[in-house]
Amino acid sequence: MANKSVKIYSTPTCPWCKRTKEYLKQHNVSFTDINVASDQKAAQEMVEKSGQMGVPVIDIEGKIIVGFDKDAIAKELSIAE
Repeated sequence: MANKSVKIYSTPTCPWCKRTKEYLKQHNVSFTDINVASDQKAAQEMVEKSGQMGVPVIDIEGKIIVGFDKDAIAKELSIAE
């Protein structure tokens, strides 16, 4: 699996954000976790990228995935289930 740049826009209380991060950790994918609850600039960036206010928003080298879409994440990161 190629090392792709992965960012997760999340909040500390979001259960789907936690599941997304756990999934990536299980597959040894390193990622940058961006807390949009405490970083207004990052929240604005997330909305501009995704058109969404909801989290998680996953940015895999510019490919935006909204929500914990395991199939889309696996496809983008070449994770074999």
